[in-house]
Amino acid sequence: MQYLDNILFLVLLIAGFGLFFKSLKEIYRNIKLGREINRSDNPSERWKTMATVALGQSKMKKRPVAAFLHMIVYVGFVIINIELIEIIVDGIFGTHRFLASIFGDTLYGIFTATLEVLAALVVIAVVAFFIRRNGLKIPRLSSIDLKGWPKNDANWILVIEFCLMMAFFKMNAADWLLQQNGVLAAHGSFPVSSNLIAPIFQSFGFSDGFLHFIERGAWWFHFVGILFFMNYLYYSKHLHIIFAFPNTWYANLEKKGKFNNLESVTQEIKLMMDPNADPYAAQPEGAEPPAKFGAEDIFDLNQVQLLNAYSCTECGRCTAVCPANITGKKLSPRKIMMSTRDRIEEVGKNINKNGKFVDDGKKLLTDYITKEELWACTSCNACVEACPVLIDPLSIIFEMRRFMVMEQSAAPQELNMMMTNIENNAAPWQYNQADRLNWANEN
Repeated sequence: MQYLDNILFLVLLIAGFGLFFKSLKEIYRNIKLGREINRSDNPSERWKTMATVALGQSKMKKRPVAAFLHMIVYVGFVIINIELIEIIVDGIFGTHRFLASIFGDTLYGIFTATLEVLAALVVIAVVAFFIRRNGLKIPRLSSIDLKGWPKNDANWILVIEFCLMMAFFKMNAADWLLQQNGVLAAHGSFPVSSNLIAPIFQSFGFSDGFLHFIERGAWWFHFVGILFFMNYLYYSKHLHIIFAFPNTWYANLEKKGKFNNLESVTQEIKLMMDPNADPYAAQPEGAEPPAKFGAEDIFDLNQVQLLNAYSCTECGRCTAVCPANITGKKLSPRKIMMSTRDRIEEVGKNINKNGKFVDDGKKLLTDYITKEELWACTSCNACVEACPVLIDPLSIIFEMRRFMVMEQSAAPQELNMMMTNIENNAAPWQYNQADRLNWANEN
């Protein structure tokens, strides 16, 4: 019977991790659909940024209460799952509390006690987050762009984490009672489960056989729950617990507000400015024509922008500080990132079904993100500054506006007038170039 348990455990382990890596492979393929971009400069600064922002969560401190609760869940959940190493060894080889033989009873007792305290803190934080999200009606957590799946997803994550922690306590409580009854060897210290959960079991007078059933059931639930949670990440906003690290490493290190220049346009201007330049030498025979100006679909965005979409935590800090959104405009930077990710996922399913992308008649522009949203943006970079994992919604907005202007000639009338004035008068205002400095002589 023990061998059957070990075989079942190994099958579930291989299947769980196999599906997880298959999902990561699909996401990697989807990100590679974007244009290549070189973000390998300043590696030392990038490592520092990743360490402080992704690992140290330095940008969370602006909201200290939420930051503290998030840190508890983050650190607690990660450290608690170090126990997964022990679960894997015990599951494969049929041992019990394998790490006790490695650490020794004293160190192992400290280790298990630490896990229990962290698990208790995680439960408190998760309950606080659930109440905060569903009871306090914080605007950025109850806005219209979170209706449906995004809201349910956040709640499901909290429920899953709560259930995993409770299974952890039940497993330890039953294990501790069996140790006290001499059924199992005494290993570990369980300050929370032995004082809060075990007395409940004792009050019901559970037999050793039933306690063993509870311990095994909770152990299996904890293990399968971790595998389920790991594979659920593919469908969840909680991918950010993985992608926050590469996302911050590949973040734009340039000063905020500095826009990129199109290489093809820069080359054209250089040719115009140099009367001796040979335009045909700049574009040899057989060379590809200039890339599309701006972005109409995800294929026109760069790979870091697609990584940004997968890294979005849907926390709404960007939308909460967006002046356009605050004043009632349709724009929500969070929705920009969510819509981009939705389009990436739709394209990915298209590829899975057909073996390659088959035109579905849809585009990111208009089908997912409206022109009204894009033109509402003031380019102030508030959303970029607010993001806790250095996502850049403005870069996507800017590329899509660039497409509308340069490919569709679909800029608003006010902007067309301004550009015409710049072309004719070298200024946004409609007066002669010779009059540009008249203001200096005015009283």
